[in-house]
Amino acid sequence: MREDRGVEEIGKAEESFQILLVEDDNAHAMIVMRSFERLGFSGGIDWVRDGNAALDYLRRRGTEEAVLPRLAILDLRLPKVDGHQVLSEMKSSERLKTIPVVVLTTSTNEEDLQKARSHQVNGYLTKPLRLEELQKIVEEVKDTGSNVTGALDPPETDEGSYVLVEER
Repeated sequence: MREDRGVEEIGKAEESFQILLVEDDNAHAMIVMRSFERLGFSGGIDWVRDGNAALDYLRRRGTEEAVLPRLAILDLRLPKVDGHQVLSEMKSSERLKTIPVVVLTTSTNEEDLQKARSHQVNGYLTKPLRLEELQKIVEEVKDTGSNVTGALDPPETDEGSYVLVEER
């Protein structure tokens, strides 16, 4: 691993490194994805637009043959099922509770922050997103010994892939 990593490169992810982005606002989702590009992330990002779609995605991924995302970035203000409910269901599932979660929201409400903390989120960022904050959170998640550890190395290949996961 190179020691001269900067804001531009948090690293290349393994081929299997997937992030689940749960964000209903197209502009915010694009900012997050572009931020990961600027940080040198080359894994895949699966993007869903509401809480119900996030839970469907996680349930499908929660089977033995499917690979879970290595990180979830979750907005709290979502249509259909809000982010708090998604977080609650993730953390109450033996299989899903191991996924590190970073909340990315417009909410500065202390109650939202406390609810998120009660579910042991790995980070809580408020919009607008600052690249340095995203880098710091990803590095902290990586360094905590969670299932992200060791997955991010300096970039060496092509840019990542971003997929909008459509509702079924």
